Amino acid sequence: MSDAAVGRMASPLGWPGDPTAHRPGSAGRPSPLGWPWSRTTPIPDTIDPTVSEPEQSAGAEPGAQSESGSETEEALMVDAGPQGGSPDGAATDASHRRIREVLDAATVSRETAPDPVSRETDDDLPIAIEARRAVAVLNPSGEAMPRPPATRIMCVANQKGGVGKTTSTVNLAVALALHGSRVLVVDLDPQGNASTGLGVDHHAGIPSIYDVLIEGVPLADVAAPVEGVPGLLCVPATIDLAGAEIELVSVVARETRLRRAIEAYDGDLDYVLIDCPPSLGLLTVNALVAAREVLIPIQCEYYALEGLGQLLRNVDLVKAHLNNDVEVTTILLTMYDGRTKLADQVAAEVREHFKDIVLSTVIPRSVRVSEAPGYGQSVMTYDPGSRGATSYLSAAREIAVRGAKEAAAT
Repeated sequence: MSDAAVGRMASPLGWPGDPTAHRPGSAGRPSPLGWPWSRTTPIPDTIDPTVSEPEQSAGAEPGAQSESGSETEEALMVDAGPQGGSPDGAATDASHRRIREVLDAATVSRETAPDPVSRETDDDLPIAIEARRAVAVLNPSGEAMPRPPATRIMCVANQKGGVGKTTSTVNLAVALALHGSRVLVVDLDPQGNASTGLGVDHHAGIPSIYDVLIEGVPLADVAAPVEGVPGLLCVPATIDLAGAEIELVSVVARETRLRRAIEAYDGDLDYVLIDCPPSLGLLTVNALVAAREVLIPIQCEYYALEGLGQLLRNVDLVKAHLNNDVEVTTILLTMYDGRTKLADQVAAEVREHFKDIVLSTVIPRSVRVSEAPGYGQSVMTYDPGSRGATSYLSAAREIAVRGAKEAAAT
């Protein structure tokens, strides 16, 4: 095989082969860049890093190197071979030039590539979104929800425990009060959890709802203001209330004791929210007789639906015999977990059965809602930017708007 043929043979990487590498006894040393030497470029004995590559070529003069460089420049502009000169040398130089261009381009792109322009503004950051939600909940501007023309007395009841009665009472009351309404919360549960959630003392000896029901103390004398929430009052419950049902058995008109106390209250109120115990005893009956509206929280699980029928029958009995004005006007879905199909199924069945009285707002499961009572606060003030707070705010607004529309319609 001739030297020219060998020179035209490509290396495994696609570069022109070194004909001397195929001759017996040839070392085939690489160039300073690591690529094979072309047949036309002698291999220097030593490499001087301070001297440019063209000057290291054997027997080359400065003038000749310049002319050779010019010829190489011209050769690179056209295909080597048909234009004359050394095709293998031109191909090697072209290869070196392409490599340098790629390396230069890579270096420039790393050094001068502009930083990617972020399309995310400060308003889109998670902390900014949460801050806007907190401002909407705390309402520092004083924007008011629609206020009812007359006091709305709402009983929050469900004989099933753990469905969110107390949590809903507390947070709806705070949400309404923060947006301009005057609200009174009556804690009718002997556990006193609503009092705890609002930060109101309810230890033994504190004037409470027990004194109102048993002793006839005026409601205004036991109502305590809630710290940090203007316009919100709470009538606390103490452990004494646990024996109230037994003591009420012998009292005349025992079912109407709470109703008469609320009617005698001389304060200006927009809402009275009564937190009922998880039972259908005399305390709950007192609440149903005193109220004009019933709000039923329903946990998005099957057990919460089992006792619903009995509660509705009791409401019908009270309506027929004791309070003709009471109606189930609101159902609130609570503890909704969107990750489960069961929650969707329960929500769909409740909406299909109860139609328009089910609020469109759903209260999700939230750790913040559970943490807030431990600090004597509602979630509205504990973490106003949380999902639980914004959900209860939306539910409160929906209740207020519905009431205003119904009042306007009548």
